[in-house]
Amino acid sequence: MVTFEDIKKNAEIEALIQYSGKQLHELGFTEHGIRHVSLTAKRAGLILESLGYDKEKIELAKIAGYMHDIGNSVNRIDHAQTGALLSYNILKGMDMDPMHIAEVIMAIGNHDENTGNAVSDVSAALILADKSDVHRDRVLNDKNISSFDIHDRVNYAVETSKLTVDSEKKKVILKIDIDTEICPVFDYFEIFMERTLMSKRAANFLKVWFELVINDTRLL
Repeated sequence: MVTFEDIKKNAEIEALIQYSGKQLHELGFTEHGIRHVSLTAKRAGLILESLGYDKEKIELAKIAGYMHDIGNSVNRIDHAQTGALLSYNILKGMDMDPMHIAEVIMAIGNHDENTGNAVSDVSAALILADKSDVHRDRVLNDKNISSFDIHDRVNYAVETSKLTVDSEKKKVILKIDIDTEICPVFDYFEIFMERTLMSKRAANFLKVWFELVINDTRLL
């Protein structure tokens, strides 16, 4: 089986991740490089592991998490579908089992809130992991708050962001601490409502609840 460690060592994947981050930086987006995909992979694996999935599914979730944004190396528009096609060719070249390839590319092709849905356990874990990464470390601006757009301001206001799984209570919990002197909590929902709803649906697919806690107040 092609493993997550094999994926991390692949020079082609590394180049595509680097250029995905580079292109989105030039376009003024938040960070989409190694930091983001590594965290997404870790959290996707954690979700399935905590819910008792087997090692194979956990590895596939981590692989999908690591590769999910490589389509941004081509263009931001339709990057999920582009990334799925790029991933197919790479994984096929690595002699990955065709069933595993199908699982990974289906998850990657469905991770974007504008076109995707939770259609498998791996895709649901990827969605929850990807959408949970809101934090000031993602802001690539010059740290001049007066020049921030709403996305930079909301991300920069987030001092801590933690995703946990309560397997006994069947909950996936995203706990965020926001500096309300930088932006009000309402601004988070203004730009992340679609992502929040997508996360809720992804949790439902896994037969668990999605709980959002901001500044120690449960909002969902």
